[in-house]
Order: sequence, then C-alpha cells, then structure tokens
Amino acid sequence: METVEKIKQQIAENPIIVYMKGSPKLPSCGFSSQVAQIMINCEEQFAFVDILQHPDIRSELPKYANWPTFPQLWIEGELIGGCDILTEMYQKGELKPLIKEAAAKYKTADDQATS
Repeated sequence: METVEKIKQQIAENPIIVYMKGSPKLPSCGFSSQVAQIMINCEEQFAFVDILQHPDIRSELPKYANWPTFPQLWIEGELIGGCDILTEMYQKGELKPLIKEAAAKYKTADDQATS
C-alpha cells in the first residue's frame, strides 16, 4: 500500500489519532510529550503513530496535511493542529469537549455501559 493511502486509512479508521515522535508513554521529543500529556488529560482513548518507526509516514504526512511539523492531532479526518495550537485550545477549554464529542460518537453500547 502506498504511504499516502496508508495515512488516509489510518485517519479514516481512527476518529482520534496523533502522529508523534515516540509513544504517549515514551515520547521522543518535548512537543510530542506535551501533546501526549494533553491527550491523556482529555481522558479518551486515542490512536497514535510513532513517526520515528515509520519514516515513510514521517516524510509523506507533512505534504498530505500541508502541515510541516509533528506532532499532529487529527479528529474525525480533520487536522486540528500541532503542539502550540493544541496547548492553546486545551488551556482555553476548547480541546477536551471536541475530543469527548468525537469519542462519544464512536463508543459502542458496551463501552457506554461500562463507563
């Protein structure tokens, strides 16, 4: 599968996805660490892709997204932004409701029964 197709599939299959350096538990740069912490504080599950493990995605996603840096948060197929934008949205109280709303749309009846 071509890299751009792989990216499109990841974004389509994951309503909340972060492209970052490292993982949420072991981020490999300060910006990814900050975004991972914000996402964890939003208290919803999210997918992530470690771009250090996927150099093809690391090189192609900035072109596809028209956004040059990482991390990148995508919600329901839309690029929300990187570290500065997410930090500002989180501090203003705008990010958590956006994430909660997206997550709620994709929860199954089983998920809601246990939460």
